[in-house]
Amino acid sequence: MSVKIRFNSATTTGLVLAKVGHPQREEPLQTSRELCSIAAEDQETLCAMFLKPFKNLGGHRFSHHASLDQHEMNAYAAAIFAAPQGLLETGCDIAKRLYAKSNHPNIKSGDLCICLIRDIEVNGELTQGLCILKSECVVPFLSISTRDGDLQLSAEQGINPEKIDKGCLILNHQPNKGYHVLTFDRSGTDSRFWVRDFLGVVPITDSPFLTNKYANMAVAFVAQEAKAQPRHDDAPPWEVCSAAHDALGYFEGKDKFSLQEFEQQVLKTPAAAARFAAHRAQIEQEQGHRLEDSFDISKKDVTKARKKVSAVIKLDTGVEIHLKPALAGKPDAVIERGYDDAKGMKFIKVFFNQDVTA
Repeated sequence: MSVKIRFNSATTTGLVLAKVGHPQREEPLQTSRELCSIAAEDQETLCAMFLKPFKNLGGHRFSHHASLDQHEMNAYAAAIFAAPQGLLETGCDIAKRLYAKSNHPNIKSGDLCICLIRDIEVNGELTQGLCILKSECVVPFLSISTRDGDLQLSAEQGINPEKIDKGCLILNHQPNKGYHVLTFDRSGTDSRFWVRDFLGVVPITDSPFLTNKYANMAVAFVAQEAKAQPRHDDAPPWEVCSAAHDALGYFEGKDKFSLQEFEQQVLKTPAAAARFAAHRAQIEQEQGHRLEDSFDISKKDVTKARKKVSAVIKLDTGVEIHLKPALAGKPDAVIERGYDDAKGMKFIKVFFNQDVTA
């Protein structure tokens, strides 16, 4: 069952701050001595900034091979939810854990914000959330202020809320199952350091997660298969996109995914099924968990996967033609390819009704 989360009524009043260096570069860890209070007029704005990156993210949960009682981050979250007045001490412990896990040479030092947020709506009920944000760079900005009756301009350094590098939001929801945890990494992929080493979370394998994962795997696989086939020089580049759209058609036409049925109807041959199994096994190994063979299909996530399918025609004359996802599978109605004998060059003719350039 999907979890519905709303941030409309969320508020926060205090936070723990830290500067997390790199242990192997002998950079120190510095943590707050006191809880940093937030002025009443800034609470709504700051809370909105903190929570903005967590919209429309898939859920994770804390996981331990033996018992959740032995999971350090799970214990920290439980302690703060049970006794919010201990935010400073436990928040500093969280910063110490992050510092201890920051041993890889590629990990950057940065600023850490840890705050307890009240009144997050989860499935219609208000609950607490523990927000952890790490920013690995500061940016210059200009500030205009009043001084001695005149206006002054000063240049300062600070954190850009739009470019926070890593973050997690631990919701006080289903604590017996490892809580509901939202996490992001600005690099585009959840790094092993942040997700596994520091947080110790695994994805919640619900219908949206599995639909998204299998749909993306199917698109990547058929694209890989199409590119591996011998192609004529004049073969249009959208052939790969057409194959991807055909694969997604299976998900759109079904309410429940069956791996066996998918192999029969989409992959069709035992050899293709075996190659897909190897492709899936590689994904499972990279993510550290097994994917189920049967689940309810989330139509919303199939639509998202289809929107990602697009085609780009790159020509040696420096021209690129981008086809939107809706057109990428069947572009023949508006595109015609040919050869001009007089110029001795190939051409692409594009049909349209109106130029809608903004």
